[in-house]
Amino acid sequence: MAEAELDYYEVLGVERTATQEEIKKNYRRLAMKYHPDRNHGDKAAEEKFKQVGEAYEVLSDPQKRAAYDRYGHSAFGGGQGGFGGFEGGFGGFSSAGFDNINDIFADFFGGQARSRGGNRNMRRGEDLQYEIEITLEQAAEGYETEILVPTWTKCEECDGTGAKKGTKPKQCPTCHGAGSVRVGAGFFQVEQTCPTCHGKGTVIDKPCPKCHGTGWKEERKKIQVQIPAGIDDGQKIRLAGRGYPGENGGSNGDLYVVVSVKQHDIFDRDGADLHLEMPLSFAQAALGGELEVPTLNGKLTLKIPEGTQSGKIFRLRGKGIKSLRTSNFGDLYVHTAVETPVNLTDEQKEILKNFEATLHKSKRSHHAPEKKGFFDKLGDLFK
Repeated sequence: MAEAELDYYEVLGVERTATQEEIKKNYRRLAMKYHPDRNHGDKAAEEKFKQVGEAYEVLSDPQKRAAYDRYGHSAFGGGQGGFGGFEGGFGGFSSAGFDNINDIFADFFGGQARSRGGNRNMRRGEDLQYEIEITLEQAAEGYETEILVPTWTKCEECDGTGAKKGTKPKQCPTCHGAGSVRVGAGFFQVEQTCPTCHGKGTVIDKPCPKCHGTGWKEERKKIQVQIPAGIDDGQKIRLAGRGYPGENGGSNGDLYVVVSVKQHDIFDRDGADLHLEMPLSFAQAALGGELEVPTLNGKLTLKIPEGTQSGKIFRLRGKGIKSLRTSNFGDLYVHTAVETPVNLTDEQKEILKNFEATLHKSKRSHHAPEKKGFFDKLGDLFK
């Protein structure tokens, strides 16, 4: 059949060297893209959905993948299993980097081997991630919003069994309902998840047409998200149990809301502190006075002393952003930037010339800045 000739790596859009994480990521993306609930009546999408599921079933299982890489589709054509015996000796476990026999099988089976005891087949659902963008003001004050996310409820058609109405799942013929099988020969045996039923203990001959055998109904719902005051760019909010549903009684995954804070027009943020560049006219810097400074909560008045130089920093305590985990607030740092006047009139130029002349009446001017300027330092260099 044509389906037997599928290149599973090509179906999932991954390289043959892809990691399990890459395979899982592409499977999730393609399964959501071609899911019949999103492509009503589209036979091509339904067929693609089946192919994606078939490819993932093989490539997500380290044993099946190894067999597929070596033998292709013939590995699943009913031939003898490849784990019935082992060649070579097993002496010197510790020198080989293994502490016990179970470590050998855990490494050989890609970490799938498990010892007896406990429910081996419960699987926690995958986590979901949702990105949201907010303003600096919203980050500072806290923000409540609604987001639209996928949710899963039990399929009403099959009551969550995954089987077509009027039928029910039957006992897995491979593991006989245990959900796990033993692999190996003689003393060297290990228990692993059943490759036929994937640990469920049952198989479905006739899948439910509504949920396609998953037992779940996917919907999109709006949920409330409370973003706390003080949250920073890139931080996450965890909503427990809002992720993908678990398997075989396993718990649901979580939903992580990743917060992106927009760049502000005038404020730069550094944790709970804010930085602001405040322009000063030449006259303001020289004469001093009061300056109106914006904050996130309105405006306040800042006193500027006479002779303020460009780059001077004023610290306004507690005028920053609330700390996320405490009740403390950061500070607002005002950086002054003295603007040089341009497009002067003749009268203004004359005034400045007269002002400059008064500064040089004595060699030692008490009106100049305390630190030497560039030209003063340059003059000292060539003395």
